[in-house]
Amino acid sequence: MRGNRHLTIVIKLGSSSIVHEKTHEPLLSVLTLIVETAVKLHKDGHRVIIVSSGAIAVGLRRMDVEKKPKHLPMIQASIPNCLQRTQYQNAQNTFVELLNMGVIPIVNENDTLAIQEIRFGDNDTLSAITAAMVQADYLFLMTDVDCLYDKNPRTNPDAVPIEVVEDVSFLEADVSSAGSNLGTGGMSTKLVAARLATSAGVTTVITRSSNPGNIANIVRHCQSLKGIRSTSPSQPLASSDEDPLTRSTASLQPDSLAKPPLHTRFLPDPEPIRDRSFWLLHGLAAHGTIFIDEGAHRALISKAGLLPVGIVGVEGNFAQQEAVRLVVVASKTLRASSAANGDAVSQDTDGKVEVGRALVIYSAAEIRRIKGLQSTQIQSVIGYADSEYVALRENVSLTKREKGNRPATPNAPRTASNEDGMKSSVESLK
Repeated sequence: MRGNRHLTIVIKLGSSSIVHEKTHEPLLSVLTLIVETAVKLHKDGHRVIIVSSGAIAVGLRRMDVEKKPKHLPMIQASIPNCLQRTQYQNAQNTFVELLNMGVIPIVNENDTLAIQEIRFGDNDTLSAITAAMVQADYLFLMTDVDCLYDKNPRTNPDAVPIEVVEDVSFLEADVSSAGSNLGTGGMSTKLVAARLATSAGVTTVITRSSNPGNIANIVRHCQSLKGIRSTSPSQPLASSDEDPLTRSTASLQPDSLAKPPLHTRFLPDPEPIRDRSFWLLHGLAAHGTIFIDEGAHRALISKAGLLPVGIVGVEGNFAQQEAVRLVVVASKTLRASSAANGDAVSQDTDGKVEVGRALVIYSAAEIRRIKGLQSTQIQSVIGYADSEYVALRENVSLTKREKGNRPATPNAPRTASNEDGMKSSVESLK
């Protein structure tokens, strides 16, 4: 690879992108272009990962079945079980080793991937988790439309393309596409994937799958914009031996840049959640909910662990070392009532906010008994005390909304100033 300016690019292809929806025949022309694009990017010094399904879609033709079965006797998982931290790390290390060997990995979850209670159910989510694992620079979600629109372009000719999204939370777009008979996702799953990937610092792009050659043009455009912002006339970029997609653009101005292929670009969070924190938030199924007071939330923000005194309620039945949601409840909205299986907590919608996930030291039944108590009372109540904390701080990951959402510019014209929030993460994978 030339220099140290290589990028890591994850390309997601759904079944409907590479297999004909009615005949279930592979779309060889599209597959050829995808291979050419991946090889070209690889030759230019970039690391490429393809996330794709299609095995079941092609198999439907062999079996003379029109639609994908709803219930399969066996579920194949093509990536390791992410529920265990060591297995998540093994998957991460496998990707790094393959990329360092010059391989283009193809991640195939055969349309359904079950990890105990987790069901990714679509390649969009899987591709986002893969992109986060390898700390990718770009995630391309290839689909049957050019980009997101504020209305359904098939029924509204005045639909306006959404070119740049700074925060998915504020996005107002038409997501009525429900996916094909071959896949399990639609546009809504792509927004979920975009939210996951951008939270991990990955620039995420939605564009048309029938033109995979657009990937290189879009990356080149994004890198050129970054070059313009980071380069002044007195400080030109490095010499011509740099990566082709990141060469000097000192002579280019925003108005002179060729307009790239139509696409929607989701800007990465400038303070990404990565590694263990990302795994805790997005790699685990929540088995229940722990309701905490505002004081406990402030303590967690200050890097302290979760003590039983700050817990006001428990929902669900979970075991030790299982993941739970952490929900802050305003004290004035909390109402506890007895139930056969413990305490049921109800509160006004505006009075509760999920703020993160945690791996707990005690079970749901035990936490119900010690909630609101001092740590010194744990031993006398449940007969043992493995820890003064219900969850150690290292096993807690908080969402990052305490500082507020970034503003969104869903319908703004494409200019360099729209993309000030973009952050390049081209650090080498070691």
